Amino acid sequence: MKISDALNKVTDSLHGIMALGMTLAVAFLVVDMLFPGTTNIVDNVAMLVKSFVGHGLVGLITLIIFITIFSRDKA
Repeated sequence: MKISDALNKVTDSLHGIMALGMTLAVAFLVVDMLFPGTTNIVDNVAMLVKSFVGHGLVGLITLIIFITIFSRDKA
């Protein structure tokens, strides 16, 4: 087995886990919007963004990079 095959399998697995996590986060976001206070994901996301932006320009750049990485389509 080649190292590239192993890395591709790990990468595919991580993409699947990330896709599941993002799907669950969106589902929890919808549930929290329909029934406020149920999952508290809105507050958690707000605190996450505030923690990035609270560090000034470096935090804002980090947030943009973070969003860019997670919004890339799988090639």
